[in-house]
Amino acid sequence: MRPIPTFALLAALSAPLLAAVTGWTDWRGPLQTGASLEKGLPTDLKAGNELWTYDIKGGGTPVIADGNLYAFGFYGEKGEDTREALLCLDAVTGEKKWEVLLSDYISDVVYNRYGVGAPVVDPETGNVYLQTSNGRCVGYTRDGKQLWEISLIEEYGRLTFPNGRTGSPAVHGNLVIFHCVTANWGLTGPAQDRFYAFDKTTGEIVWYSSPGVRPVDSSFAMPVFAKLGGHDVFYSGGGDGNVYCVDANTGNPLWRFPLSAGGVNSQVILLGNDRLVAIHGSENLDASTTGRLTCIKIPTTYPDEQLVLGKEAEVWRNNDHVAFTSSPVLAEGKLFTTIATGELLCTEPETGKTLWKKKLAPDQIHASPAYGDGKLFVPMFDGHFFVLDPGDSDAEVLSEVKLSENCLGAPSIWAGKVYLITKSGIHCWGPAEGKFVGAPKENTESQPGEIAQLQIVPAEFALRAGESQDFKVFGLDSHGTRVKEVTPESWEAFIPPTAKVKAKVDATFEGNTLSAGPDAQLSAGAFKASFGKLSATTRGRVVAGPGYKEDFESVPLVMDSPEGEKVNFPPLPWLGARIKWYTLEKDESKVLANRLDNVLFQRTMNFFGDVHETGYTLQADVMTDGNRRIMSSVGLVNQRYLIALVGNSQILEVSSNYERVNQSVKFKIQPNTWYHLKTQVKRNDDGSGMVLAKAWPREEGEPEAWTIEVPVKYCHPNGAPGVFAFSPQAQKRVYIDNIELTKP
Repeated sequence: MRPIPTFALLAALSAPLLAAVTGWTDWRGPLQTGASLEKGLPTDLKAGNELWTYDIKGGGTPVIADGNLYAFGFYGEKGEDTREALLCLDAVTGEKKWEVLLSDYISDVVYNRYGVGAPVVDPETGNVYLQTSNGRCVGYTRDGKQLWEISLIEEYGRLTFPNGRTGSPAVHGNLVIFHCVTANWGLTGPAQDRFYAFDKTTGEIVWYSSPGVRPVDSSFAMPVFAKLGGHDVFYSGGGDGNVYCVDANTGNPLWRFPLSAGGVNSQVILLGNDRLVAIHGSENLDASTTGRLTCIKIPTTYPDEQLVLGKEAEVWRNNDHVAFTSSPVLAEGKLFTTIATGELLCTEPETGKTLWKKKLAPDQIHASPAYGDGKLFVPMFDGHFFVLDPGDSDAEVLSEVKLSENCLGAPSIWAGKVYLITKSGIHCWGPAEGKFVGAPKENTESQPGEIAQLQIVPAEFALRAGESQDFKVFGLDSHGTRVKEVTPESWEAFIPPTAKVKAKVDATFEGNTLSAGPDAQLSAGAFKASFGKLSATTRGRVVAGPGYKEDFESVPLVMDSPEGEKVNFPPLPWLGARIKWYTLEKDESKVLANRLDNVLFQRTMNFFGDVHETGYTLQADVMTDGNRRIMSSVGLVNQRYLIALVGNSQILEVSSNYERVNQSVKFKIQPNTWYHLKTQVKRNDDGSGMVLAKAWPREEGEPEAWTIEVPVKYCHPNGAPGVFAFSPQAQKRVYIDNIELTKP
């Protein structure tokens, strides 16, 4: 059975005994608007007169709860010493209490975009949650004990982007919600902007939601919570240019408003219960102009199916605003925004009229203002940090400090102090004494009604042969509130009527436990639990483990590709592979070949095994199409290291994010020639290790020596096996055959 960490189980039992926490627990503060209710905040900010500073690089926002400050940042220059960190400091003294160092792996993140995000603190337990730049999601107690860890890349097919932006998770009730773009499997195989809700104590997935369309940008916006027709909902922008409304308890998409040709990555602002404000910086969908601040009328009834709102939902628009990721602040009955040209704008929420503009810097990227004690605290990308007194027609600069590095994050405010993280460190201004003033608590709790729907946890699973998974089934009322856990009357395999692939999982239920036998085959599908007249489904896969071999010969070629070839899809349990690869005939054998019909997937990495796999040997036959001018790259992923034959460079390369680990040796690669690639990762007791690979023409015998041996200082302890292809400009294919996963 897939274990839950012992500490997570203890925390689940003791959670009600822990005192609730108060503070600036998420990056936009207690009002979800970037505004504080505190008085007596410092106004004369200078470099050198901080209460304290702490040396770490970052581009996000510190969060504070009950005297603990949590920050997301990174240490080190380019190279293997570059490591992201979840850091806990004493918010008054700046003294380190604990930290967790988190190495990046198999991502596209560039060095100066690490640490662009923020943790979130659960106000009920004080637990803290974070999504790192490459999609590692972690949960820790306030004392630094790990609750759980999830690799979105390897478990849900999360895509990575060079800008690394992750924004912040959000906590709602018993859930922690993460926002990302994934290309998973089955119905969620096509790349789409998605939300994933996990049980905040155990890390088990409760629901996933795909409220939009094909993305054009990474996801950065954090959910903003509210009520709609008695339901808990959240509002958020997305990487597909839409603004969404989603049921926070079930993930049910309720409506979307198409806004931008690019991503809507700033946080929305609610104006009461019937309007919200959103901002973006790309081309407008209905005009040739770029960017706008817009007010959208919110539907006030809970829809039966997802609505697509039209122009009639727009109350007003203001075209003065071009902001790609900077979020507005709502305070004093006005909206304050920093825009791409480096200006601070004040807007009237009722009409959208610009009241005044003030030039502060040459430009602005990411950073957002905060408000407190009648003042605006405004960081700018060039490193200037302003305190301003906003008036009806202008804003007076009370102080201006030039920090040594760029500002990408937003300030946070707690107990009379102002905090800001930059690429030079965390800065704290204000007195040591002080008291936090939070938002008044609204009593929104209500007694749950009758059970009207079911929810299965986990909503998605992955097993190796010989493993099992326990499930819980909860009865929810008509508003999505949990009533109680129920015992289903039956479990059965479920194939949706619209499914193109009639697939079943090679596993069986006994009670609420699903078990895959020792000889279970790679498979995927869904199960339905029934309770009275109600039912719900969960879906999952049996994934590859040691002993897995795939030569694709059993795959029938029953489809025609756009090029007129007879093809079929790769195995269904492979993450995100069906829209990126074909099985086809090559050299009188059936092989795997990457698809070239979508330039978005000219570079692809797909996993077929378990994220907890360790100490294995992964090998396969590989080949690249091309000629002497252009060739592609083909490779394997072993324990979070990419080992690839790079045709254009004529090298065998080992990497795990190019900014951290990237070594190669010369290797002559002929196009349209089969090579055999063999890989291993060996980890030592001290955490160091060695990545080993050898390649040779398939028709020749295996060489005794490894072709490349790469020592690593911080060796990844585990990671899913996978395949890799890069076809520049989607021109030349790669081919893979005879995959074999074994334990040495």
